[in-house]
Amino acid sequence: MARLNVNPTRMELRRLKTRLKTAERGHKLLKDKSDEMIRQFISFVKQNKALREEIEGELRDALKYFMLAGSIMGEENIEQTFAMPSLSFTVNTGLKNVMGVDVPKLEILSTEGALPYAITSVPSDMDNAVLKLNALAEKLLRLAEIEKTCNMLAREIEKNRRRVNALEYVMIPQLKETIKYIMMKLDENERSTIIRLMKVKTMLDNQNDR
Repeated sequence: MARLNVNPTRMELRRLKTRLKTAERGHKLLKDKSDEMIRQFISFVKQNKALREEIEGELRDALKYFMLAGSIMGEENIEQTFAMPSLSFTVNTGLKNVMGVDVPKLEILSTEGALPYAITSVPSDMDNAVLKLNALAEKLLRLAEIEKTCNMLAREIEKNRRRVNALEYVMIPQLKETIKYIMMKLDENERSTIIRLMKVKTMLDNQNDR
Protein backbone atom coordinates (compact mmCIF):
# COMPACT_ATOMS: atom_id res chain seq x y z
CA MET A 1 0.00 0.00 0.00
CA ALA A 2 1.45 3.37 -1.03
CA ARG A 3 1.98 5.80 1.82
CA LEU A 4 1.21 9.52 1.83
CA ASN A 5 3.90 11.96 0.81
CA VAL A 6 4.49 13.84 4.09
CA ASN A 7 7.39 15.04 6.20
CA PRO A 8 8.29 12.54 8.97
CA THR A 9 7.82 14.89 11.91
CA ARG A 10 6.14 14.47 15.28
CA MET A 11 3.61 17.16 14.40
CA GLU A 12 2.72 15.30 11.21
CA LEU A 13 2.50 12.07 13.20
CA ARG A 14 -0.04 13.59 15.61
CA ARG A 15 -2.05 15.00 12.71
CA LEU A 16 -2.16 11.65 10.90
CA LYS A 17 -3.15 9.78 14.06
CA THR A 18 -6.06 12.20 14.48
CA ARG A 19 -7.06 11.64 10.84
CA LEU A 20 -6.86 7.88 11.32
CA LYS A 21 -9.17 7.98 14.34
CA THR A 22 -11.64 10.14 12.40
CA ALA A 23 -11.47 7.82 9.38
CA GLU A 24 -12.01 4.69 11.50
CA ARG A 25 -14.95 6.32 13.30
CA GLY A 26 -16.43 7.44 9.97
CA HIS A 27 -15.94 3.96 8.53
CA LYS A 28 -17.86 2.40 11.43
CA LEU A 29 -20.72 4.91 11.12
CA LEU A 30 -20.97 4.41 7.36
CA LYS A 31 -20.84 0.62 7.76
CA ASP A 32 -23.63 0.72 10.36
CA LYS A 33 -25.66 3.02 8.11
CA SER A 34 -25.09 0.70 5.15
CA ASP A 35 -26.26 -2.34 7.14
CA GLU A 36 -29.43 -0.52 8.27
CA MET A 37 -30.13 0.75 4.73
CA ILE A 38 -29.82 -2.80 3.39
CA ARG A 39 -32.26 -3.99 6.08
CA GLN A 40 -34.73 -1.25 5.10
CA PHE A 41 -34.21 -2.03 1.40
CA ILE A 42 -34.99 -5.73 1.92
CA SER A 43 -38.15 -4.76 3.82
CA PHE A 44 -39.32 -2.53 0.95
CA VAL A 45 -38.49 -5.24 -1.61
CA LYS A 46 -40.66 -7.73 0.30
CA GLN A 47 -43.49 -5.18 0.46
CA ASN A 48 -43.09 -4.53 -3.26
CA LYS A 49 -43.24 -8.25 -4.11
CA ALA A 50 -46.31 -8.89 -1.97
CA LEU A 51 -48.17 -5.83 -3.29
CA ARG A 52 -47.26 -6.57 -6.92
CA GLU A 53 -48.54 -10.15 -6.61
CA GLU A 54 -51.76 -8.87 -5.01
CA ILE A 55 -52.27 -6.30 -7.78
CA GLU A 56 -51.51 -8.79 -10.54
CA GLY A 57 -54.09 -11.18 -9.08
CA GLU A 58 -56.76 -8.47 -8.97
CA LEU A 59 -55.85 -7.32 -12.48
CA ARG A 60 -56.32 -10.85 -13.76
CA ASP A 61 -59.80 -10.93 -12.21
CA ALA A 62 -60.67 -7.54 -13.70
CA LEU A 63 -59.42 -8.55 -17.17
CA LYS A 64 -61.36 -11.79 -16.94
CA TYR A 65 -64.60 -9.84 -16.37
CA PHE A 66 -63.62 -7.39 -19.12
CA MET A 67 -63.08 -10.20 -21.64
CA LEU A 68 -66.38 -11.81 -20.72
CA ALA A 69 -68.20 -8.50 -21.22
CA GLY A 70 -66.24 -7.83 -24.42
CA SER A 71 -67.32 -11.12 -25.93
CA ILE A 72 -70.91 -9.96 -25.54
CA MET A 73 -70.55 -6.27 -26.47
CA GLY A 74 -68.05 -6.41 -29.31
CA GLU A 75 -64.94 -4.23 -29.85
CA GLU A 76 -66.76 -1.26 -31.41
CA ASN A 77 -69.27 -0.95 -28.56
CA ILE A 78 -66.47 -1.14 -25.99
CA GLU A 79 -64.59 1.74 -27.69
CA GLN A 80 -67.74 3.87 -27.70
CA THR A 81 -68.51 3.04 -24.07
CA PHE A 82 -65.08 4.17 -22.85
CA ALA A 83 -64.50 7.01 -25.30
CA MET A 84 -64.90 9.62 -22.52
CA PRO A 85 -63.22 8.83 -19.20
CA SER A 86 -65.21 10.04 -16.22
CA LEU A 87 -62.98 9.21 -13.24
CA SER A 88 -60.39 11.58 -11.75
CA PHE A 89 -58.11 11.49 -8.69
CA THR A 90 -56.61 14.19 -6.50
CA VAL A 91 -53.15 13.05 -5.42
CA ASN A 92 -51.00 14.64 -2.74
CA THR A 93 -47.27 14.36 -3.48
CA GLY A 94 -44.53 14.84 -0.92
CA LEU A 95 -41.32 13.40 0.48
CA LYS A 96 -40.40 11.25 3.45
CA ASN A 97 -36.98 10.50 4.83
CA VAL A 98 -35.65 6.93 4.89
CA MET A 99 -32.10 6.67 6.30
CA GLY A 100 -31.20 10.12 5.04
CA VAL A 101 -32.74 9.58 1.59
CA ASP A 102 -35.73 11.68 0.54
CA VAL A 103 -38.15 9.26 -1.12
CA PRO A 104 -41.58 10.02 -2.62
CA LYS A 105 -44.79 9.90 -0.61
CA LEU A 106 -47.99 9.65 -2.65
CA GLU A 107 -51.51 9.76 -1.28
CA ILE A 108 -54.92 9.82 -2.97
CA LEU A 109 -56.94 12.58 -1.30
CA SER A 110 -60.18 12.21 -3.24
CA THR A 111 -61.79 10.34 -6.10
CA GLU A 112 -64.39 11.90 -8.35
CA GLY A 113 -66.53 10.35 -11.04
CA ALA A 114 -68.70 7.35 -11.68
CA LEU A 115 -69.08 4.59 -14.21
CA PRO A 116 -68.59 6.12 -17.70
CA TYR A 117 -71.75 4.57 -19.04
CA ALA A 118 -75.35 3.82 -18.15
CA ILE A 119 -75.51 0.72 -15.99
CA THR A 120 -78.25 -0.79 -18.14
CA SER A 121 -76.23 -0.40 -21.34
CA VAL A 122 -73.50 -2.96 -20.57
CA PRO A 123 -73.30 -6.45 -19.03
CA SER A 124 -72.70 -6.75 -15.29
CA ASP A 125 -69.30 -8.27 -15.98
CA MET A 126 -68.17 -4.89 -17.31
CA ASP A 127 -69.32 -3.22 -14.07
CA ASN A 128 -67.23 -5.69 -12.10
CA ALA A 129 -64.20 -5.05 -14.32
CA VAL A 130 -64.42 -1.26 -14.03
CA LEU A 131 -65.05 -1.26 -10.28
CA LYS A 132 -62.12 -3.61 -9.67
CA LEU A 133 -59.80 -1.44 -11.79
CA ASN A 134 -60.95 1.72 -9.99
CA ALA A 135 -60.28 0.07 -6.63
CA LEU A 136 -56.72 -0.70 -7.74
CA ALA A 137 -55.77 2.97 -8.16
CA GLU A 138 -54.58 3.45 -4.58
CA LYS A 139 -52.64 0.19 -4.60
CA LEU A 140 -50.98 1.08 -7.91
CA LEU A 141 -49.96 4.44 -6.46
CA ARG A 142 -48.53 2.70 -3.40
CA LEU A 143 -46.66 0.24 -5.65
CA ALA A 144 -45.14 3.13 -7.63
CA GLU A 145 -44.07 4.78 -4.36
CA ILE A 146 -42.42 1.59 -3.06
CA GLU A 147 -40.67 0.78 -6.35
CA LYS A 148 -39.22 4.30 -6.58
CA THR A 149 -38.10 4.03 -2.94
CA CYS A 150 -36.35 0.73 -3.73
CA ASN A 151 -34.56 2.28 -6.70
CA MET A 152 -33.40 5.32 -4.71
CA LEU A 153 -32.26 3.21 -1.76
CA ALA A 154 -30.36 0.87 -4.08
CA ARG A 155 -28.46 3.82 -5.60
CA GLU A 156 -27.70 5.24 -2.14
CA ILE A 157 -26.53 1.83 -0.86
CA GLU A 158 -24.15 1.58 -3.81
CA LYS A 159 -22.77 5.09 -3.17
CA ASN A 160 -22.38 4.33 0.53
CA ARG A 161 -20.64 1.04 -0.27
CA ARG A 162 -18.09 2.89 -2.43
CA ARG A 163 -17.40 5.30 0.45
CA VAL A 164 -16.96 2.41 2.91
CA ASN A 165 -14.60 0.61 0.52
CA ALA A 166 -12.58 3.78 -0.10
CA LEU A 167 -12.05 4.20 3.64
CA GLU A 168 -11.46 0.52 4.36
CA TYR A 169 -9.15 -0.34 1.46
CA VAL A 170 -7.49 2.97 0.55
CA MET A 171 -7.50 5.78 3.11
CA ILE A 172 -7.16 3.83 6.38
CA PRO A 173 -4.36 1.52 5.07
CA GLN A 174 -2.53 4.57 3.64
CA LEU A 175 -2.74 6.40 6.96
CA LYS A 176 -1.54 3.35 8.88
CA GLU A 177 1.36 2.82 6.48
CA THR A 178 2.34 6.48 6.68
CA ILE A 179 2.16 6.50 10.49
CA LYS A 180 4.31 3.37 10.58
CA TYR A 181 6.83 5.02 8.23
CA ILE A 182 7.02 8.23 10.30
CA MET A 183 7.45 6.31 13.56
CA MET A 184 10.24 4.28 11.98
CA LYS A 185 11.97 7.46 10.73
CA LEU A 186 11.61 9.14 14.12
CA ASP A 187 13.10 6.07 15.82
CA GLU A 188 15.98 6.09 13.36
CA ASN A 189 16.60 9.78 13.99
CA GLU A 190 16.47 9.22 17.73
CA ARG A 191 18.98 6.35 17.52
CA SER A 192 21.25 8.45 15.31
CA THR A 193 21.09 11.30 17.79
CA ILE A 194 21.96 8.99 20.69
CA ILE A 195 24.90 7.52 18.77
CA ARG A 196 26.23 11.00 17.92
CA LEU A 197 25.92 12.06 21.55
CA MET A 198 27.74 8.94 22.70
CA LYS A 199 30.54 9.62 20.21
CA VAL A 200 30.83 13.22 21.37
CA LYS A 201 30.93 12.07 25.01
CA THR A 202 33.63 9.52 24.19
CA MET A 203 35.71 12.19 22.43
CA LEU A 204 35.36 14.56 25.37
CA ASP A 205 36.29 11.81 27.82
CA ASN A 206 39.39 11.01 25.78
CA GLN A 207 40.43 14.66 25.72
CA ASN A 208 39.97 14.94 29.48
CA ASP A 209 42.12 11.84 30.04
CA ARG A 210 45.00 13.49 28.24
